Amino acid sequence: MVLVYSDDKKITFELLNKGSEIAKELGEKLTAVIIGKIDESLSQEYISYGADDVFVSETDIDTFKAEEYANYFENIIKETKSEIIIIGSNKNGKELASRLAGRLDVGCIIDCTNIYLKDNKLTSERVVYSGNAIAVEQFNSKPAIVTVPSKVFDPLPKDEKRKGEIIKKKFEIEKSASKILKVQEMKSEGVNVEDAEIIVSCGRGFKNKEDIKMIQDLADAIKGRTVGCSRPIAADLKWLSEDHWIGLSGHKVKPKLYIAAGISGQIQHIAGMRDSGIIVAINKDPEALIFKSADYGIVGDLYEVLPKLISAVKEKIG
Repeated sequence: MVLVYSDDKKITFELLNKGSEIAKELGEKLTAVIIGKIDESLSQEYISYGADDVFVSETDIDTFKAEEYANYFENIIKETKSEIIIIGSNKNGKELASRLAGRLDVGCIIDCTNIYLKDNKLTSERVVYSGNAIAVEQFNSKPAIVTVPSKVFDPLPKDEKRKGEIIKKKFEIEKSASKILKVQEMKSEGVNVEDAEIIVSCGRGFKNKEDIKMIQDLADAIKGRTVGCSRPIAADLKWLSEDHWIGLSGHKVKPKLYIAAGISGQIQHIAGMRDSGIIVAINKDPEALIFKSADYGIVGDLYEVLPKLISAVKEKIG
């Protein structure tokens, strides 16, 4: 059996696509996992996006604790006799997968960009050396545990006619000695670059913080309204919050249109936006690396190009 889990349902929808492909090839069932209170509507959604059944591990825990979740998951694996575990690669998912692999004494591969079967073994690909190479790794032990980031796979079309079984079970587990004293949400500007269809990004080519307004003006003109940036703008200069940061250590995005202004195109940034539909680069250096990844390139000073581009867009769109 193939298990799929994430505490973010959007990531689960994406994982169900690849999970169903692998399950079919193995002739096995695909099971989506829910840890928490019974949610019939969410269970049915998972079935409509490709799950053959949904395993609900009932618990009153309302805050994620990796030790206890790993305990629940260990019981689920034993109950279902699953051999492939696919977990969403967000913060909680990475911690859960690593602890689970330690408990079961099996392999775990984090942040896979692709997973597939080769010689009937689960094989993964992941970016290494800051995006300069792809490592291809294969499991020799079972169960095989991998984590996959968001936006790697597209969800299957929703099919509300699909039928599946919802399995509910309670496990008695040992409570963890650790305690969560306080949960403080990180301050956010309300920007969600990961779901944006149009992103206009700025980089170190901008001389002053105030000049970033040109990026916002262009985003508004093309009805995108989502501003992104490279690492120096968010991490070094602090001109924008990390909500906007796109790259290997920031957010991975997959918009229909990505405009990069004043971004040189270091591999760390490219790793975060390489799957964009159409990429437009604006840079005064004709040898800038960003042009190798771009569908369209404008060689010129962004301080001259952006005002003209904004004006042209407004005239065209209105």
